Amino acid sequence: MSKRAKIILIVIAVLFIVALLWFFKKNQKSIVQFETETPFKTTIVKKTVATGKVIPLEEIEIKPQITGIIDKILLLEGAKVKKGDLIARVRVVPNEQSLISAKGRVDNIRIRLSNAEISYKRNKNLFEKGVISRAAFENIELTYAQTKQDLKNAQNDYQIIKRGSSGSGASANTNIMAQMSGTILEIPVKEGDQVIQSNNFNAGTTIASIADMSKMIFEGKVDESEVGKLVSGTAIQVSIGAIEGKKFPAKLNFIAPKGTEENGAVQFKIKADISLDNNFFIRAGYSANADIVLEKKDSVLAIREALLKFDKKTEEPYVEVKIGEDKFEKKNLKLGTSDGENVEILEGVTANDEIKIWNKASLEDKKSDKKRMKR
Repeated sequence: MSKRAKIILIVIAVLFIVALLWFFKKNQKSIVQFETETPFKTTIVKKTVATGKVIPLEEIEIKPQITGIIDKILLLEGAKVKKGDLIARVRVVPNEQSLISAKGRVDNIRIRLSNAEISYKRNKNLFEKGVISRAAFENIELTYAQTKQDLKNAQNDYQIIKRGSSGSGASANTNIMAQMSGTILEIPVKEGDQVIQSNNFNAGTTIASIADMSKMIFEGKVDESEVGKLVSGTAIQVSIGAIEGKKFPAKLNFIAPKGTEENGAVQFKIKADISLDNNFFIRAGYSANADIVLEKKDSVLAIREALLKFDKKTEEPYVEVKIGEDKFEKKNLKLGTSDGENVEILEGVTANDEIKIWNKASLEDKKSDKKRMKR
């Protein structure tokens, strides 16, 4: 091998060694460059959303006072009514046995009245001639008057059983009238349907439901983990599914003292008075959501929740703070209120610290962090 060839080989070997040293030093540096963020001042509002519906504050059901058949319906659903307006009429279908019994009482009293009248006229002549005393005549006169009243009562009873009223202006039994001013929400019966009167053993058939649509409330439910933070009188915002882009102010006025279990979770009923907007017509039964502020903190030191990590052993939250070029130090944190995006920092970092922005984390780390945040 010539001297020239040896020199070329030596040069190639040196260059190869230099290249290896360069790649080695290159690999000594972190291939991942982390960006940083500093804590910031912000307002953190913790909210909860209660699902429910919008219903009238005042709603009543109209029920008949007598059993019978719907003869005529005079108004339609959605009609506005005033107290006393006629809604429907009920035609009485009398019980034959009761009708015959009432007719028999009328006939019996008529016989008694005929006999009392004869006795009254006879004794009146005797009294006028001075044959009997005034006291004796007054007793006979009282019996005659009582028998006439008994006949009148029996005739009224007969007419009520037969027609539903006595015929002396008492037609309210067969006339179904509005008991309050408002809007007819529903008429669940139709002409020809049989209805049952309300009594001690039966709620009766609902002929119509009426509500005052100018006074609406939100009725919803919240979870037991959040009900303890609610305060009666709190201002809330109600969003109605059928009305997009509009929130109605409301005031919380009722929090149920007892919850009900639904799907393994205890739910508590809440109610709130809604301030209506005349530009929007709200129908009874609209589904709605209520945004309720549970906690609000103004101008607090906070970071994005995405910057947090949790120790796998202690489950304590921490971040990594920059202390030099590509060098970070672990800092344990004490957290405050969170709104799901930002979290309040009570202890651990200052406003001047540069906090590592974590790059793509493993799926296992993400799941682990989510579980810890829920706790």
